[in-house]
Amino acid sequence: MDIDFLIRIIIMKIKSLTIAVIACIILVILYTITAIVIQYKTGLQLDSSLTMGVFGLFGTELAVSGFIKIFKIKKGE
Repeated sequence: MDIDFLIRIIIMKIKSLTIAVIACIILVILYTITAIVIQYKTGLQLDSSLTMGVFGLFGTELAVSGFIKIFKIKKGE
Protein backbone atom coordinates (compact mmCIF):
# COMPACT_ATOMS: atom_id res chain seq x y z
CA MET A 1 0.00 0.00 0.00
CA ASP A 2 1.34 3.39 -0.85
CA ILE A 3 0.96 6.48 1.32
CA ASP A 4 -1.38 8.30 -1.11
CA PHE A 5 -3.91 5.49 -0.87
CA LEU A 6 -3.84 5.59 2.92
CA ILE A 7 -4.26 9.37 2.97
CA ARG A 8 -7.28 9.13 0.64
CA ILE A 9 -8.90 6.52 2.89
CA ILE A 10 -8.35 8.67 5.99
CA ILE A 11 -9.75 11.78 4.30
CA MET A 12 -12.82 9.90 3.07
CA LYS A 13 -13.57 8.76 6.62
CA ILE A 14 -13.24 12.25 8.07
CA LYS A 15 -16.24 14.44 7.35
CA SER A 16 -15.72 17.68 5.46
CA LEU A 17 -16.90 19.77 8.42
CA THR A 18 -14.20 18.23 10.58
CA ILE A 19 -11.59 19.00 7.93
CA ALA A 20 -12.76 22.63 7.84
CA VAL A 21 -12.50 22.94 11.62
CA ILE A 22 -9.02 21.43 11.68
CA ALA A 23 -7.91 23.72 8.83
CA CYS A 24 -9.26 26.80 10.66
CA ILE A 25 -7.46 25.92 13.87
CA ILE A 26 -4.19 25.23 12.06
CA LEU A 27 -4.39 28.49 10.09
CA VAL A 28 -5.09 30.55 13.21
CA ILE A 29 -2.14 28.94 15.00
CA LEU A 30 0.14 29.53 11.99
CA TYR A 31 -0.98 33.16 11.72
CA THR A 32 -0.31 33.73 15.42
CA ILE A 33 3.15 32.18 15.25
CA THR A 34 3.98 34.18 12.12
CA ALA A 35 2.80 37.44 13.72
CA ILE A 36 4.93 36.79 16.80
CA VAL A 37 8.02 35.96 14.73
CA ILE A 38 7.60 39.05 12.53
CA GLN A 39 7.18 41.28 15.57
CA TYR A 40 10.20 39.74 17.29
CA LYS A 41 12.51 39.98 14.28
CA THR A 42 11.48 43.40 12.91
CA GLY A 43 10.02 45.12 15.94
CA LEU A 44 6.97 46.03 13.86
CA GLN A 45 3.47 44.91 14.62
CA LEU A 46 1.14 43.53 11.95
CA ASP A 47 -1.82 45.71 11.07
CA SER A 48 -4.57 45.27 13.65
CA SER A 49 -7.29 45.21 11.00
CA LEU A 50 -5.57 42.23 9.36
CA THR A 51 -5.47 40.41 12.68
CA MET A 52 -9.13 41.21 13.37
CA GLY A 53 -10.05 39.99 9.90
CA VAL A 54 -8.20 36.70 10.24
CA PHE A 55 -9.61 35.93 13.68
CA GLY A 56 -13.06 37.17 12.67
CA LEU A 57 -13.18 34.96 9.59
CA PHE A 58 -11.90 31.79 11.18
CA GLY A 59 -13.71 32.40 14.48
CA THR A 60 -16.99 32.76 12.61
CA GLU A 61 -16.26 29.60 10.63
CA LEU A 62 -15.63 27.67 13.85
CA ALA A 63 -18.78 29.06 15.49
CA VAL A 64 -20.96 28.18 12.49
CA SER A 65 -19.45 24.70 12.34
CA GLY A 66 -20.22 24.25 16.03
CA PHE A 67 -23.83 25.34 15.55
CA ILE A 68 -24.23 22.95 12.63
CA LYS A 69 -22.87 20.11 14.75
CA ILE A 70 -25.17 20.99 17.68
CA PHE A 71 -28.29 21.10 15.52
CA LYS A 72 -27.38 17.81 13.80
CA ILE A 73 -27.09 16.16 17.23
CA LYS A 74 -30.45 17.58 18.34
CA LYS A 75 -32.13 16.27 15.16
CA GLY A 76 -30.54 12.87 15.68
CA GLU A 77 -28.60 12.75 12.44
